[in-house]
Formats: sequence, C-alpha cells, structure tokens
Amino acid sequence: MDQSLFVVLVLVSVVLIAVGALLLRRRSGTTDAPAPSTEVPFGLASRLGRSREAWSGAIASLFGSGEPDDDAWTALEDALVTADVGPAIAASIVGRVRASSPTSSSEARDSLADELVSLFEGVDRRLVLDGRPSVIVAVGVNGTGKTTTVAKLAHLLSEDGHTVTLGAADTFRAAAVSQLETWGDRIGVPVVSGAEGADPASVAFNAYRAGVEAGASCVIIDTAGRLHSRSNLMDELGKVVRVLANEAGSIDEILLVLDGTVGQNGIAQARAFTQAVPVSGVIITKLDGTSRGGIAIAVEQELGIPVKLIGVGEGIGDVVPFEPEEFVNALLAP
Repeated sequence: MDQSLFVVLVLVSVVLIAVGALLLRRRSGTTDAPAPSTEVPFGLASRLGRSREAWSGAIASLFGSGEPDDDAWTALEDALVTADVGPAIAASIVGRVRASSPTSSSEARDSLADELVSLFEGVDRRLVLDGRPSVIVAVGVNGTGKTTTVAKLAHLLSEDGHTVTLGAADTFRAAAVSQLETWGDRIGVPVVSGAEGADPASVAFNAYRAGVEAGASCVIIDTAGRLHSRSNLMDELGKVVRVLANEAGSIDEILLVLDGTVGQNGIAQARAFTQAVPVSGVIITKLDGTSRGGIAIAVEQELGIPVKLIGVGEGIGDVVPFEPEEFVNALLAP
C-alpha cells in the first residue's frame, strides 16, 4: 500500500473515532459544559430566621386542629407581642386578620402580610443626600453597633457611586476611633479623627471641612454612644448637630441606630433622642440574631420615624435598605 494513502487512512480513522466518542458522550449527557450552580442564595428570610420561626409557627398552629378558636388567635397575638410589635398594635392586627375569615394557614399568612405591609405604607425611606457634600450624623446608645454600622453605610454609599469622608467624633473611646480607622482602610474611605478627649463638635467640624476639600459627596459623622438618660451627654450631641448645621447649612440625615435585640426598650431610647436632636430615620441592627423583628413596626407606629436601613449580619454588605414588603415576606416565609 502506498505510504501516503496509509497515512490518510489513519487520520480518517482517528477523526471518526473522536466524532463517535463525542456523540456517545452527548447521548449520555456527559458533556464538558459546566454543571449548573447549586448554590442557594442567602436571602433575607434566612437572616431573619429566629423571628420567622416564631411568626410562622404561630400561623401554622392556627389551623393545626381545624377551625381556629379563641385560644389560637390569642396565641398569634401573643407571638406578635413577643416579637415586640406592641400589645395595642398586635391586637389590632390580629382583629383585622380574624375578620378576614381565613380558611387555611396560607390565607391567614397572606392576610397578615397585607396588614403588616399596610402599616409601612406612605413613608419615604430614601436617604436624603441633597447637600454638597451631604451630611449624615449617626446617634444612639452604647452597644448598638453604631460605629460598625457607620462603616457599613459608608460602604453602601460608596458602592452606589458616592465618595465618602468619615468623622470619628467618638473622642471618649480610643477603641472607637481605631475601629473606624480600620474599617476606613478596609473600604478605602478617609477617616478624620481628633485627640482622645477632644471636643466632638470640633472633630465633626474638621471632618466636614475635610470632606469639602476632598470633594466628597457625603460626610458621615460617628458620634459617641450615650445613655439617653444622661442630659449632659444629650446636650453635647445637640452641640455637634448645631455646629454641623451652621457650617453645612443643614444636615441631611440624623440616623438613630437601634439594637434590634432590645425590643421595646428601644422605643424609650428613641423618644429621648428625638427630643435632643431632629432624628430623621432609624437603622435597626442585629435583626439576624433576634426573634424581635416586630420592633420595626413599633418604631414607626409609635414614633412616626421611618426605618431606613436594617442590619442583618456581620459582613460589610449587611446593612441594607429597609424594604417593607421584602421584610414582611421574609418574616412570614413558611
């Protein structure tokens, strides 16, 4: 056989074998295409697990043994009170759900969801960022996670295209300044601080001026945590706000950071802060670690202050805008 013909036959055979193998693999479904992702998204329902379990359990038990009786409806009301919705609000909600005459747990859940979402309607939750730069002041008692929340808010705004300058006006805790500077390095945001024990208002003023000089679009001031019952400290907070307002012309947001795990105690805190400074919105932290998710309802219903952001984890991206429908659906997810 001619040598060139032999080479051609060998090449043809190799090609036929390769094509046959490919067809066989396609028939058996074993191609080289990447397998579809099986990763389950970590949604809000997962993060609100403790509150969700309490609420969904109460709803499921309504029809556990047929038509719900008075005891079953009382149990649902108790679940809402335990979640810190507040007794009067809980009674009103359950009364309206009961009046809708649900015939199944799913209908009761839908009716409850409608009632809860309606409580949050008609409120503008957008952060006001009108200033050039806009000014946000974070206030709250000790232990709410305020400094960390300020850093996470800076990250959120940076991701949204804003340039941010942070002011470390908690001059009584060296650890707070160090913590904020560490966060600032991590997210690439400058932090303006002062000497330990310096006047917080002067640090806030310097932070604002630094933001102006840097061309920042937003300046966020972290203030010292303070007991709402200490009038001298609340007066000091008022001074910080006045100095900033005089320099900037106005303050865009004064955000009260509330610890979601303290429940109704947070209402008393909020009242005291609203008397000291014009609080414009609330950030509720630590909602991933509590069964008291109803505090968001109580804050708005009792104080008329919008919840604008919530903290649902320890990660840098775990301060998120508060979306009532998403929040309610997460709480009531079966």
